[in-house]
Amino acid sequence: MNITTNAADTSSHHSPSQSTSSSRFRQSMSLTALVLFGLAYMVPLAVFTTYGLVTQMTQGHLPTAYILTLVAMLFTAYSYGRMVQAHPYSGSVYTYTRKAFGTYFGFMAGWTLLLDYIFLPLLSYLLIGIYMSEYFPEVPAWVWALGSIALVTFLNLIGIESITRVNWVLIIAQLVFIVVFIALSISHLNQQAGPVSLLAPFHHEGFSVPLIMTGAAVLCLSFLGFDAVSTMAEETPNPQRRIPQAIMAVTMIGGLLFLVVSWCAQMVFPQWNTFHDPDSASVDVMRRVGGELLVSAFTATYVAGCFASAMVSQASVSRVLFAMGRDGVLPRAFGQLVSKKRVPATAIMVVSLLSLIALFITLDTVANMISFGALFAFSAVNLAVVKHYLVGQKLRGLRNYLLYGMLPGLGFLSTIWLWTSLSSMSFMIGLGWMGLGFICLLGVTRAFRVKLPELQIAAD
Repeated sequence: MNITTNAADTSSHHSPSQSTSSSRFRQSMSLTALVLFGLAYMVPLAVFTTYGLVTQMTQGHLPTAYILTLVAMLFTAYSYGRMVQAHPYSGSVYTYTRKAFGTYFGFMAGWTLLLDYIFLPLLSYLLIGIYMSEYFPEVPAWVWALGSIALVTFLNLIGIESITRVNWVLIIAQLVFIVVFIALSISHLNQQAGPVSLLAPFHHEGFSVPLIMTGAAVLCLSFLGFDAVSTMAEETPNPQRRIPQAIMAVTMIGGLLFLVVSWCAQMVFPQWNTFHDPDSASVDVMRRVGGELLVSAFTATYVAGCFASAMVSQASVSRVLFAMGRDGVLPRAFGQLVSKKRVPATAIMVVSLLSLIALFITLDTVANMISFGALFAFSAVNLAVVKHYLVGQKLRGLRNYLLYGMLPGLGFLSTIWLWTSLSSMSFMIGLGWMGLGFICLLGVTRAFRVKLPELQIAAD
């Protein structure tokens, strides 16, 4: 592909050949590697990331909240696939909204997306610290977080292929643990005296639609991973076909795993208001199902899953920063690839530095920040499908209205519904972040007197 940049501000001069040589990734991602990338980002054990928080929030109706979130995510996953087919480039939401609605909205969408992508690695580091210090109380949580940041950064700098190899091991370990947990949960239920209601986790006393909606909104961060697959478009042969397939596969596999595991956990530990600590409530569940041995196995497997998520989430956000730097809306150093592995080293290092915030921020705050950014991005992608195909391409007919109007429209409505269910803290943090982005936009455009650079990408 040839990549050139035109802008009203001519302060930078890059020839097409220079841009091409410094901005082309290696195409090494197969369909299997993409699914692994998405699942590693998502973390099959992510059901336990906010398990205690959302279980208390929904008053013991976590599986019901997961059903609502899965339905909304499937509509949005479909929209991501349609936009990848239209624009198979690394910028994800930033690229799609910029192409559909113009450079200014694209910048704001990309900026808000960063709230999600930048802080997801940070969430992983927080969880690693929480669970490792729970198991090794003599070692402070920040030590584990700092060591993880250093190792993840190193693996990202040596290339995406190394991450794929590590993902194989970590994903298989998590899937094996899930099978063991389900088997032990069923055994535990069989030993209980008296009748057991299999539908209790979905509906029992205290059922409240508003509370379940609030929980479902927070659970969106469990699904982050299907969208991140789209950032690998420039590293995938035939991305218009493989990326949509991988996005839908990751969404379905992850959603079904979350639903089954959360059902088992609620069945064996229905006392949702008696957790020792909501942040590590899963330890209470594991101890009841399999004793200290299962707690140890869970801690090791879950921490490994968080490590895998940190690796791929840092890789993903670095590609978004790369796309924004290549466009010139961020410093151009972000848009350069270095070494034989063709990695955006500047973006990777900046994300690592920002991840140090994990040393002094709370899990609840990070979860709210991520959920705000994710739902805003999902809403924007659903709208972009309508704008691109029905308005831009002027497609007509019942089939096109269904594929590019009704389905993304349902995705937009469902994500907006979840978005409005977030806590007031989410909106305070999210709107504050968007305000900072608007100030940056004013600076980059000199109060809209200078146009943002227009990136033109064409296939060779």
